[in-house]
Amino acid sequence: MFFAASKILWFLVQPLVIILLIGTAGILAFLLKMPKLGLGLVGTSLFVLAIVSLTPLGLLMLSVLENRFPKPQLPANVAGIIVLGGSFDTRIGRTRGELELNDAADRITTTMALARRFPQARVVFSGGAAAMLTEDITESSMAEKLFAALGLPPERLELEDRSRNTVENAVYTREIAEPKPGETWLLVTSAAHMPRAVGCFRVAGFDVLPYPTDYQTPSGSALYWPSTASVRNLEKVHFAIREYLGLAVYRMTGKIDALFPAPRS
Repeated sequence: MFFAASKILWFLVQPLVIILLIGTAGILAFLLKMPKLGLGLVGTSLFVLAIVSLTPLGLLMLSVLENRFPKPQLPANVAGIIVLGGSFDTRIGRTRGELELNDAADRITTTMALARRFPQARVVFSGGAAAMLTEDITESSMAEKLFAALGLPPERLELEDRSRNTVENAVYTREIAEPKPGETWLLVTSAAHMPRAVGCFRVAGFDVLPYPTDYQTPSGSALYWPSTASVRNLEKVHFAIREYLGLAVYRMTGKIDALFPAPRS
């Protein structure tokens, strides 16, 4: 129920959908002979579209999430490396039979680098099929083939293929890993997703060392310069709002124990 509700809610509140709904309401107001209301709604939709597509708003929103967990100093021994799904395009994989990565491909390349640095560490990939209206293949099935092609010994890779969201990533991965006291387990996911992911793992009773990757924002003064591709600016607002809403909903439903999880002191 939570999975389906979250999918529907996110579709309705994503920025571009809201902008289109406001603009459509404005057109309807014109048709119903309410020109002032119509002009106000259409103007509002165009103003909001300009803000999210032409300004650094998305960069600023996303950077707060990405900077929450800095890259850690790694210990000498690591028991395991957990990488969360979200880096494969399963629709292309299912229809074309190709191993297609998306913008979060750094999750895979970072995991491979860590696996080579810690050759004794277990590697756990967590990702099932998250499609709601169609039958889909699991990300784990694609990850198994790609990690093998990249040279990771098959016996090192463990697959969790039931999870559909972050809270299930944490619960099902803990069942597979069975972490022991004193072990260090690295958690690899996109930097903007790390606060929600860490919160879920903490509630699941799995103490992990966050290792963020897949940064989408620059640092310093470059943060205030939006992309010349307006769709990229809008996209960053899109993903930032999704994470902020995810944090709020997960906190309200008890899936994380803090509104904005932070590194332990």
